[in-house]
Amino acid sequence: MSSPRGVNGTILEAAFVDPAYSWPPAEGQGKNAIELQASTALMKSAAPGDSMDWEDEEISLTPSLISTDDGNGAAGGSSSSVFGASLGARPRFHVKKVTGVETVQSTKGKLCCKRQVQEEVLHTSEVRVDEFGNPISDAEAMERQRQYNEERRAAAAAAPNATGASNGNGTTTKAQRRAERQRRILAKKKKKRREHRAAERYRRVPEGILVYRLDTSDHTITLVSGPSSNTNMDTLMTNMVVVRAKPGSDRARRGIVLTGADGNQHTLVACEQRTAISWLESMDMMLACAPNVAVRAKLAESGHTVRNTADAKSGWAKGAESKLSQIEREEIEERYVNLAAYSNNLIRAGALPNGGGGAAAQASVVSGSSKASKKSNKQNAAAGGGGGGGGAGGIYYTVTQVREDGEEYDEETLESIAKRRAVIKDSWDFFRMVCSLLRDRRKYDEVFRRMQLDPVYPYLNSMTGLNDPGDDMAMGGNIGADKPLVQMAREEYDHMSPSAIAKDLVQRAEVALPSLVEICKALAGSLGMEEVGVGPVKDAGSAVRKAERKYEGDVLKVTDYCRALLVVKDFPTLLALLELARDSFGPLIRRVKLSTLKTDRSSKPGGYRDCIINLELKDHICEIQIHLWPMWVVCGVDGFRHYRHCLEYSTDTFGDPFEALAGLDRKTMAELIVMAEEAVADMPLETLEWYHEKFILDYFAEVGLFLNHGLYEWAETTLRTLIKLRCQSPDIGQDHHETITLYRYLEQALRAQKKNDEAEDVARKIYNNKQQKKTEKDEAEKSLWDQWVLEPFESIVDPNKREREEEEKIRKEVRASKKAWRKVREERFKFLDGAQ
Repeated sequence: MSSPRGVNGTILEAAFVDPAYSWPPAEGQGKNAIELQASTALMKSAAPGDSMDWEDEEISLTPSLISTDDGNGAAGGSSSSVFGASLGARPRFHVKKVTGVETVQSTKGKLCCKRQVQEEVLHTSEVRVDEFGNPISDAEAMERQRQYNEERRAAAAAAPNATGASNGNGTTTKAQRRAERQRRILAKKKKKRREHRAAERYRRVPEGILVYRLDTSDHTITLVSGPSSNTNMDTLMTNMVVVRAKPGSDRARRGIVLTGADGNQHTLVACEQRTAISWLESMDMMLACAPNVAVRAKLAESGHTVRNTADAKSGWAKGAESKLSQIEREEIEERYVNLAAYSNNLIRAGALPNGGGGAAAQASVVSGSSKASKKSNKQNAAAGGGGGGGGAGGIYYTVTQVREDGEEYDEETLESIAKRRAVIKDSWDFFRMVCSLLRDRRKYDEVFRRMQLDPVYPYLNSMTGLNDPGDDMAMGGNIGADKPLVQMAREEYDHMSPSAIAKDLVQRAEVALPSLVEICKALAGSLGMEEVGVGPVKDAGSAVRKAERKYEGDVLKVTDYCRALLVVKDFPTLLALLELARDSFGPLIRRVKLSTLKTDRSSKPGGYRDCIINLELKDHICEIQIHLWPMWVVCGVDGFRHYRHCLEYSTDTFGDPFEALAGLDRKTMAELIVMAEEAVADMPLETLEWYHEKFILDYFAEVGLFLNHGLYEWAETTLRTLIKLRCQSPDIGQDHHETITLYRYLEQALRAQKKNDEAEDVARKIYNNKQQKKTEKDEAEKSLWDQWVLEPFESIVDPNKREREEEEKIRKEVRASKKAWRKVREERFKFLDGAQ
């Protein structure tokens, strides 16, 4: 495996649950004991090198780019590179303590005895020196390191055979053999140092936690921490060459089921669900690649051949991704790890999603090893952790990226990662918004169905007169330039631009506004409105844009320059308002628009329905929007935003919110899951409650990503949790349309896993719910249908009989509804009899 940038694989280290313990641990059992210093590193060779020497740990240069390459040089001596003859020694720097004598002047004595005294004291300071002990500045050190790296790359390009393999005639030179021996010696020393540091790093791991290392360069998972007191050593997995990985079925979505080259299976349960998701994605990318030399060697050691890995199932080895080259796969892996690492650092620093991370938190995003990061993480741990971002309760891996030549991320790379995250974050926000819009659309439809059961609804549905047909062209409505209601066309408008006309209409709206306020006060005082709002007057710019969008640029057709809103309790209150308005200021009414409240008419985009009354006040058309409380409470004051977004994105054309994911490549889908996990960082799935609406929507959106990404086990786990919560909700329940929708997705996830028996049980629940609704509808038409069946001959002779009976049935319903309205009017709105 190789790439132009030298990237070869990924190392991830993270905390997992010891099977002998439960997670999260009980109160006081290690919650704040440590902060794991695990790392993610992009490697340069199949045998991963050490990210830093012991000597390098003493370096404290301010520019983080000054970290030297692992594979070249020895402390203070000659180069170990195969190009040692042409290159100078690798530059090495360390901090040196310098002690000297310093003259200090001080004042002693008081008043007249005061005197100046000079004393010589020992003074110790730290200076940065090179391998020869000469002081050196940061700029000089960076320049020397840069020159060395350039020379090394140039030498490598000029001498391709200087790898120790051949000098062109099938033999190797003495210098090459010596360099190879030196390389092996250094490799052994570094391996020992790594083992020592790993033992020290994880010596204080809390009870019940095991730290594993995943190396995608050789497909291995290794235990790097010691066992706990209750660990079952007979079943403990310490090392595995992975040939297959899939999601576990645990309730917390933190499990990964691993299959080794020997056929044995082990399940690792992460301490944090983001760990499980990022690890599984990394392994899925890993298993899509052809085994390299390191993997083949591991398989050979265990007595298995490469053919044992042929049955590895990876989504990255299917479809368009199966055609990717090795270099393209490595680049995708690198970018994915970068994004996940960046997001994880944001969360751990307390900067996301609801953390109050200040400057220290923001600084820690750049480098997981910075002082700001350590300070921020210690503060978070001291605060108690919890399920959120930066505390010790959210234990998973922090990030230390190592690049080619040992260089950490430069500012340009970090900026690129941040920009990519911003793009994916915007995509996630848009997808989540689509899910929210379609959810609210279904809520509006459900509310309207319930409202139609009101006894007075058939009477309202039959009203005509000033009622405007609205924008439903299929029902004889008007739209665009056909709108009949317009502002007064004045002579001076003939020589004015649309913008100037709009400004004049705005001025006239401001004159009419006080009269509209008085009318709304009178209506609200008489009927006890739930909500009342007046103004502000629409500005000219908004009016011009609306006219261009809806009325072919005719600003006279904009009738809501001067506007107000009223929220009524129910249909009877709406009928009372219409009657009161007719009796009180009937001559001023120019239109009553009830079209969206009619059974046979379409709703507004997004499912919303309301009533609009247009009045002419001071020679200006004003608008009163009348909302019904059950519809209003779905989105509240954000109802207009819902309408605008549904109109802009044509969401009514979506039958399923997950259709918005169609056409996305696998890499983008994986990155969107990173953003989804970032959104739910403060609320792990096992802690979710039925009233956590925001997080329920986040998890629902993530289900769509899981289904489209092939993570059906985690989709099933999430859906079962959401169904349980919806059944617990006092406002929803098991027969609600939202619950049934979740059941449909659950059936899809189960069938994808070949769990056909469970899928059939879910399908029966969906069918029974459908039959129940159909029965309720059929019972209303039963008598008419029976009559049609009992009199077939008469129906043939008179084919219009059924239509006439339907019309008669509607007339009877309207008469009964009008009678019900009179009764309600007598009980609740008797004052209407005296309205003037």
